[in-house]
Amino acid sequence: MQFLCNFIFRHYSSLPKLPKLRKINCKHRARAVLQAQQALTEYLHNTRYLSFTHAEHISKNSLFSLSDLISRVEYSPSNFSRNFQRFLSYHPINEFEFFFESIGIAPSEINGFLPTHEFFLSEDVCVFKAACALSAFGFPWNKLGRLYKEEISIFGKNPEALNARLCGFKEFGFNGISVVGICLAFPFVLGGNDELSGEIDVLFNDLKRVFMDFDLVSSVEENVDSWYGICRKIRIFYDLGCEKGKMGELLGRRRNVLLEYPEVVLVQKAEFFGKFGVRAEDVGLFLLQCPEVLNYDLESPVISVSGFLKDIGLSDKELNSVAQQYHYVLGKNRLANLPHLMRAVDLHEWFFNKIMNGDHHLLANVVISNLDEDMDKDFKESLGRIQSTRTYNYTIGKLDFLLGIGFGENLATLKALSYLHGSKSELQERFDYLLQRGIEFSKLCKLVCLCPKILNQNTDMLEQKVNFLCKDLGCSLQYLDGFPGYLIFDLENRIKPRYRFHMWLTEKGLGTRNYSIGTIIATSEKKFITRLFSIHPAAPKQWLECFSSKNHSNSHQEACVT
Repeated sequence: MQFLCNFIFRHYSSLPKLPKLRKINCKHRARAVLQAQQALTEYLHNTRYLSFTHAEHISKNSLFSLSDLISRVEYSPSNFSRNFQRFLSYHPINEFEFFFESIGIAPSEINGFLPTHEFFLSEDVCVFKAACALSAFGFPWNKLGRLYKEEISIFGKNPEALNARLCGFKEFGFNGISVVGICLAFPFVLGGNDELSGEIDVLFNDLKRVFMDFDLVSSVEENVDSWYGICRKIRIFYDLGCEKGKMGELLGRRRNVLLEYPEVVLVQKAEFFGKFGVRAEDVGLFLLQCPEVLNYDLESPVISVSGFLKDIGLSDKELNSVAQQYHYVLGKNRLANLPHLMRAVDLHEWFFNKIMNGDHHLLANVVISNLDEDMDKDFKESLGRIQSTRTYNYTIGKLDFLLGIGFGENLATLKALSYLHGSKSELQERFDYLLQRGIEFSKLCKLVCLCPKILNQNTDMLEQKVNFLCKDLGCSLQYLDGFPGYLIFDLENRIKPRYRFHMWLTEKGLGTRNYSIGTIIATSEKKFITRLFSIHPAAPKQWLECFSSKNHSNSHQEACVT
């Protein structure tokens, strides 16, 4: 008993804190958990008629749900076990809560999977029987949640069909342990219907080529976790878009990538190169064809932008062109921001093709000797002043956002920084929204430099303004290149009423001159009314009485564009 208590205590200590057990003295918690698990196992086995093995799986892998029950029972060291058993006898539990947690679904996610009306596992035996069949084949009980979350249809199949499919995978030459690892990494193979049979076959042919023909199998430990880990790494390349059925040989020849590098390194490098805005499939192929880049530090080095552009082959003429068109990217920046920096100057595809075709060493041989020469003294002084302010973290977050989209450490960045409002994540969300609507990365960076305040509003408002621009005004997003300020004017109090009044004037035959959208919107209220008077003496009265918003604040809007 003492050994079990110590084991439970170590297991308990490694998990997040369970606030519902605070009322129990810490020296008694491990014993209380053990006694509750034993009582729950007996309850599920003797009262709910689950097999002892499955009852034990559920009780031992549902600590959060169990702690909730424990907190509802009065604790005393001598009577707790008996009190807990009595509690279970008179208070039936929601067995699905315990079941879902036990198969590995996080407590914070469980509510999204709970049945609406069912309370006992016997009310939906299909789910439980599928879990039992998978466990009998060799799937770890506490990992079944991975299958459930990604391919819930698996738990709608009868045990015989599941077992038949699993045994069928062995015909490719894999044993039971490897089949379990493969299925955990690629749940679609178990839930797939006949339409996916072709995709399943080519996947297994790829895996057979990698593991059997290139003898990767000899380097994989004979346990589920090892097979699952290797297959998860393989899946990274499929998720990037590499075609199933055509990757077996390349993956086999680069087996060292799968064996030597942790999954997190593959993901981080894929995310880095994916930021160049190129095809995800090309990123996957690049990592396999040039595995040296997996060893590069692409996070911490600091570069001189102008120096780096020169080192990668830009001529003096091209450098001058960058300095004129994209002056806000110059200065220092971290190598981690390089992909967006290259997108900001519209050189991302050129540079990615360059490193993909053999020049990836450029990323390993970053020249940093001229950083002091490239240091903007005004920027350094301003950064020092920012550090002494109360809003330092907030301001640095905004600066990190600007550097992250390719802006360098320079005065243009400081100017944009002074106009931006919002947290780093909020600014990134707004920037990403405008990207998703179709504005090119380099053009959007230029718009942010020209008119930073376009990002000082939530995505819902941006969406309304963009929709009105494209649908009602009939303009393309390219119109923003010349008039980014459109996005900072009030839609309901400024843009819509002025535009609709000009449309009304045109319909009445009074608007003989075609004013641009910018002229209609950006003109001050005083000049706007003066223009209306020149069109017709009665026009200002009509505007003020029928179209103008009474709550409109001209001074506020004018301040936004100064």
